[in-house]
Amino acid sequence: MSKTKFFQIACSVLVAASICLPIVSPFTAMAEEEDAKKPSIKAVMKTCFKGPLLKKVASGTASDEEKKELHAMLVAMSKATPPRGSEESWNKLNKLLVEASQKIIKGDAQAAAMLKNASNCKACHSEHKPS
Repeated sequence: MSKTKFFQIACSVLVAASICLPIVSPFTAMAEEEDAKKPSIKAVMKTCFKGPLLKKVASGTASDEEKKELHAMLVAMSKATPPRGSEESWNKLNKLLVEASQKIIKGDAQAAAMLKNASNCKACHSEHKPS
């Protein structure tokens, strides 16, 4: 390949990048902002499991807004990477929590018992909680 052909290709790539970069950058920034808004596993544990939210939802005393908040936080946690343990186990345990919270929102009478069973701390912590 001649130097002229190489420089033509290089210039074309640079021009294309200078056109695309301003278009792509805002979307990348928005995705990063969305990730920053997602609660961490620690925040979900504090709000839902150590705090009153999960207990209120499971006991049937939570408002519709609180049920939706719990569900959103459990979905966010399910998308997080487990601090340790297998991804397969993490997905399985979180799937049970998310499904139970979704059924509670829909008014399923069996969902409270499902949520209580799915929120077994030891089942998750023995494999996934960091030391």
